[in-house]
Amino acid sequence: MPKVEINIPEHLEMQIAQLVEKGEFLNREEAIEDLLSTGLKAYKTSGPQDEDEEPGFEEDGMMGHDDEYVF
Repeated sequence: MPKVEINIPEHLEMQIAQLVEKGEFLNREEAIEDLLSTGLKAYKTSGPQDEDEEPGFEEDGMMGHDDEYVF
C-alpha cells in the first residue's frame, strides 16, 4: 500500500485520537484510512455539480417555475 504524508490541523488530529481512544478504530492509520475512504465515497455521490448542466425539473419546477408545477 502506498504511503502518504499529510499535515492536518491540530483539531482534526485531536478528533482522530479521541476516536481511537474510544475504540472506534484500532489505531490512527485505520482511522485515517477509513475516514478518508468514507469522505471520498460521499464526495462521489454528492460532489460538485457541473456548472454547464441545465437545471433539472427538481430545481426549477416542472415548467421552469420556481414555486409551482404546471400540469
